[in-house]
Amino acid sequence: MKKKYFYIFLFITLFSLDLQAQDSKSFGATKTQEPTIEGLAIYPNPVNSGKIYITTKSSLDKKVEIFNVLGKKVLETVITSKEVNVSNLAAGVYIIKIKEGDATATRKLIIN
Repeated sequence: MKKKYFYIFLFITLFSLDLQAQDSKSFGATKTQEPTIEGLAIYPNPVNSGKIYITTKSSLDKKVEIFNVLGKKVLETVITSKEVNVSNLAAGVYIIKIKEGDATATRKLIIN
């Protein structure tokens, strides 16, 4: 009986080690990350006024996309200033994606 448990333990241990090795290969150093936006600030969040402000260290144009919780794009704009009008969006939780140059950032946005 002890021999049977030993083999089961050995099999589970080897199987879990193999899974860990596969995970480290697929998520290793070969995967490149997109650069992040330095000094990104989105305010106010939650939004009550119908406008949000997006600031960064850079003064480049920003492509702003807002998605609802189902993944449908509900707003897309390019801003040269820091103000985005969100007054036409219903109250709820959204995902905001900002692209500035090669850098991209994604955040949660709450509209009251």
